[in-house]
Amino acid sequence: MQREAYFDNAKLLFIFLVVFGHLIQPLKSQIELVNVLYQWIYLFHMPVFVLASGFFAKGESDKGYIRKLAKRILIPYFLFQIFYSIYFLGIGKGSWDNSLYDPQWGLWFLLSLFSWHLLLIIYKRISPLLGIAIAFAIGIGAGYLPFIGPEFSLSRTMVFFPFFLIGYWLSKEQLFNSQTVNKKAVACGILVTVFVVSYVTPTIPADWLFGSQSYQTLEASLYGGLFRAALYGIAALMVFSVLILVPRQRFSFTSLGQNTMYVYLLHGVIIQYGRQAKLLAVDHNLDTIGLAVIAAAIVWFLSSKWVQLFAQPIVELQTSGIQHWWAERSKKARYHFKEKSS
Repeated sequence: MQREAYFDNAKLLFIFLVVFGHLIQPLKSQIELVNVLYQWIYLFHMPVFVLASGFFAKGESDKGYIRKLAKRILIPYFLFQIFYSIYFLGIGKGSWDNSLYDPQWGLWFLLSLFSWHLLLIIYKRISPLLGIAIAFAIGIGAGYLPFIGPEFSLSRTMVFFPFFLIGYWLSKEQLFNSQTVNKKAVACGILVTVFVVSYVTPTIPADWLFGSQSYQTLEASLYGGLFRAALYGIAALMVFSVLILVPRQRFSFTSLGQNTMYVYLLHGVIIQYGRQAKLLAVDHNLDTIGLAVIAAAIVWFLSSKWVQLFAQPIVELQTSGIQHWWAERSKKARYHFKEKSS
């Protein structure tokens, strides 16, 4: 069966936003437009990425499925945690850090993803509305506990889980039925309005958008829950606005959306080197276009079949790609040998 183009388009857009957001992060203090774009993207890009992950979750609870999840998620986490620790040391970024409980770069997502699948075993037994309400309440309440932070990605697991749960309960029909002309117009209005407001109002501290710190650490011990609830509301509006606007038709680049995990795990190699070597700089609003082109090029390269071919053993713990490539190469070699012999 042919894959649904909508979901590959969506995943490709979301991973582009992740890469672009990481690319402009150290540059946001240098130019106002980059700062506004960074805040606008970070208000929703992880919630929508998490929601997409929840949409494809199966919610199975048998031991075999959990074992497969651990193999598919936790083993790559440990491998990339060690790899990035060594890589960062090699490019001169910080000191050696061999802790496995404090995720490097964006690896927190893998720890949280495994935890979300386990939580789903419980939450799928609860009615959707009640379960989502409980998840949001826990996400807000977790911030009041000072011992819940970035370690083991515990804070982010609780903060972003409501969107994973929404994605699990969301159906394809609900998504597609929402793509009317009127709703698309409203969606555009919401996204533009948030961007304009972000431009004219004080910047939201980035730590609030990461979801990794307690309210005490964020110096909002009393009113932190209200602020997070407001961010939840904004994120939800933006997430569904983006989902409504994702096109359903197939493009020449749509198939790249099948390899988003490769992009997510590997883009830190390129971006962190660029940061450390100070290869990127902006001093004009139009430079932002160049940064978007660079982000798109990174996504395209890391989604390519050659990267998938040689990175598959560490990303998926499989060698089927290399085996197939070698078999095809051997087949061609035998064919050419026979032609020369005859």
